[in-house]
Amino acid sequence: MAIKENVDRIKQIIKETALKVGRNPEEIILLAASKTQPAEKIVQAYQAGIKYFGENRVQEGIKKIEQLKDIKDIHWHLIGGLQTNKAKYAVRYFELIHSLDREALADELDKRAGKIGKVQEVLIEVNVGEEETKYGVKPENLERLFEYSLKKENLKISGLMCIPPYFEDKEKSRPYFVNLRQMRDRLEEIFKVKLPHLSMGMSHDFDVAVEEGATIVRIGTAIFGERSP
Repeated sequence: MAIKENVDRIKQIIKETALKVGRNPEEIILLAASKTQPAEKIVQAYQAGIKYFGENRVQEGIKKIEQLKDIKDIHWHLIGGLQTNKAKYAVRYFELIHSLDREALADELDKRAGKIGKVQEVLIEVNVGEEETKYGVKPENLERLFEYSLKKENLKISGLMCIPPYFEDKEKSRPYFVNLRQMRDRLEEIFKVKLPHLSMGMSHDFDVAVEEGATIVRIGTAIFGERSP
């Protein structure tokens, strides 16, 4: 029951927060970050109304996707950093990849998607805090990577993603979310394209992210409880 209660509570917060800032709650995807969670818990979250799940590691994700392949309306996203040599598996199994962050990866995803006749939907991950330990393109290189990736026939760029530095005070995350939204708006203006998605906000700060325009919030701990090692 805990997962169902958690999901209901999070959905209520998303709804109230969205309405408060004049947004439609239906436009916001609640994505369960299911890294290290067993298939049984994913099924519980699905039964509680979640249709979108995000995995950090390709191999772990594939195992669960295969286990749960009979559930037809489940959507699998890759939200962790992606090594170039795993691109061929990622395009085969994941609907949306949140972590495009370099030209070599754009090349490989494009090539691998083309081989299976797929246009792979991607988000560009931006290292908004410019942290050494995080994935993501540096903000000053975003425009160049975006323009490069836009030319790829088998890639569809749908928006941006970020993981800001962690703060106990969630308000400190706000400037990073604002920054990502402004970067998205600028790309739309320069390249005359529509980028519908901002993937930002996690268990401790997703309400702030919703206030600043998140369309996908990636929530693990607040749904499943503390992660198993």
